[in-house]
Amino acid sequence: MIGWLLRPARPLVKVLTAADSPAQIALGFALGMLVGLVPKDNLIAFSLGVVLFSSRANLAAAALAAFTFTWLGVLADPISHRIGLGLLEFSPLEGVWTWLYNLPVVPWTAFNNTVVLGSLILGLALFYPVFRLIEIAAAWLAPRARDRLAKYRVGQMLLGVDVVMKGAA
Repeated sequence: MIGWLLRPARPLVKVLTAADSPAQIALGFALGMLVGLVPKDNLIAFSLGVVLFSSRANLAAAALAAFTFTWLGVLADPISHRIGLGLLEFSPLEGVWTWLYNLPVVPWTAFNNTVVLGSLILGLALFYPVFRLIEIAAAWLAPRARDRLAKYRVGQMLLGVDVVMKGAA
């Protein structure tokens, strides 16, 4: 009856109650953060998506992080621009950038865009700290959330138990 009202909260509950290990949840969140930070119209974003779906990461955590960091990425664009501009204007790397741009597929990565390069570098720099923080939080929070949600009818509905119970009857 009120299941359709609770449907938007199910992905968050799925992240917290999945049988995945805290490392898989953290990997999903960290990869989702990386996908969310990088602008989406280039080969880098596509490649990150392939890495995400090829890994054993928690996809619900990745989707939650990608959605969140897509919006936060807009706020981080000035920082990303400065990072990318600094790297692209760094004179010892000019030859590397020229060589990369002359390769057949690399221009599709849009690495010569300051925001794309800066967002990728920012995401890579934040990857391990975010991974560790989420791993610790998931190890602490997931068992508690699972136990709490199982006690209440609304929690069982969020877990999808009502579908199983109706199907068995």
